[in-house]
Amino acid sequence: MQNLTAHLNMIRAMKMKPNFSELARIYGMDRRTVKKYYEGYEGKPKNRNKPSKLDKYYDEIKSKLAIKGVTVKGVYEYLKSKDETIGTYSNFNKYVKKKGLKPEKKIKGHPRFETDPGEQAQVDWKENIKLVSRNGEEFIINVLDFKLGYSRYCCFEINRTKTQEELIETLIRIFKDIGGVPREILFDNTAAVVDITGEKIKVNSRFKSFAKDFGFEVKLCKPRHSYTKGKVEAANKFIDWILPYQGEFETEEDLVRIIKEINAKVNMQPNQTTQVPPALLFQKEKEYLQPLPDKRLIDSYLNSYKSVKVQKDSLIYYKGSKYSVPPEYIGKTVQVKEVENKIYIYYNTNLLRIHVIDEKNINYHDEDYKQLMLMRVGQREELNKICEENLKKFDNLLKT
Repeated sequence: MQNLTAHLNMIRAMKMKPNFSELARIYGMDRRTVKKYYEGYEGKPKNRNKPSKLDKYYDEIKSKLAIKGVTVKGVYEYLKSKDETIGTYSNFNKYVKKKGLKPEKKIKGHPRFETDPGEQAQVDWKENIKLVSRNGEEFIINVLDFKLGYSRYCCFEINRTKTQEELIETLIRIFKDIGGVPREILFDNTAAVVDITGEKIKVNSRFKSFAKDFGFEVKLCKPRHSYTKGKVEAANKFIDWILPYQGEFETEEDLVRIIKEINAKVNMQPNQTTQVPPALLFQKEKEYLQPLPDKRLIDSYLNSYKSVKVQKDSLIYYKGSKYSVPPEYIGKTVQVKEVENKIYIYYNTNLLRIHVIDEKNINYHDEDYKQLMLMRVGQREELNKICEENLKKFDNLLKT
């Protein structure tokens, strides 16, 4: 094209009349194209300002990436949960870089450690994550990340206190979920696991007994050597996916649900090292896990839970008041745990409801009551109105 342009410039300079057909034959193009160039056409611009489908999210992407600790992947997953048409992560990342929305970080190299199926799991916490709800309520949470070394299959659990009691209960819940126990678990030097006296660090005697009862060996990560727990700390990046939900949720139950959704996504996406989704490799690894101990031994570590039966009105009784669970659990036995003026109601390992302890005799979650009424009423049209009126009557009755 440069030769044609030069030829046309020469013709202009010599004030000759161009033969478009002859020029088209010489340069192998349509005579109309030659004429267009003669009349001033300069070709398509090299850098076209083509609009992106992400442009409408520019301000939101910018504000989410300004949140301390948030990742590009986290913002992408958040937006994708709102709009499935935003495209691939690769294009999203290119857009972010092109717009200069996220500075690049320097990456330090470190060795990788691989383990056999069922051999090792790694545990870490993402601590003091501050999130503000849509209503302005502040939540400060800790997220425990348990990751199997071979498959990279991970379990994210909200930890409210990081105490030894809660750690043990959380690990038991995870062991039940994955159907077994790895041969060793790697921890950092957290107070829930170790006793520190001066420069001496040793595993706490009670936690050592717990490990012995469940058949795993406690391994400690060297201080300031985070690469020894690199698999799980890499997964902590995924926990940052929750940060874009700042101001996008209402209750603690919403946070639990969001964490579980993120957890499921992580296990279904191909791992960068293995190139295989963790959920797929886990099907092999779970065969190598050690069996759970006797139920009586497990229950001895869960004595802080109270077992109660769900009544026909979808309520359970706890300390003089009644609290609701979803109606599908009517007639089943659930476990109740009290933490900081709230009760957490579980069925097996599933968290069903969180209620603030209240002096009211009856405490229904709106959704539980609607589902219960739907079973009775049988039609949804007037359901919301009926439920709203009935719940108001409940409150007024309990006040008198």
